[in-house]
Amino acid sequence: MTEIDSQKDVYLFLHGKMNLQEKAINALASKGFSKEKITMALPNKVGNIGDYMAMLWMPPNPDHIKIQQITKVEEVEPEGMIGLWKGVSKEDIDTIPLE
Repeated sequence: MTEIDSQKDVYLFLHGKMNLQEKAINALASKGFSKEKITMALPNKVGNIGDYMAMLWMPPNPDHIKIQQITKVEEVEPEGMIGLWKGVSKEDIDTIPLE
């Protein structure tokens, strides 16, 4: 796994599974992410290059968290639930089981 920079923000995508929020945050913290830096992803605010995206995967019944690092952010017109995240490029760096 890539070295985690605990100073970077982490944007958490729950895909509607709010009941898994605490479990996901605890799993991320156990891998070295700072709980204080984990925020819920919103369609109208994206992260910066180097920040992390963590999403419950695979909807609709996720069993792990996919960790990605933001590599590029482009200005786009917001689209549906994805919003401004449509313009974010990212690279898969790890997965964490939702145990």
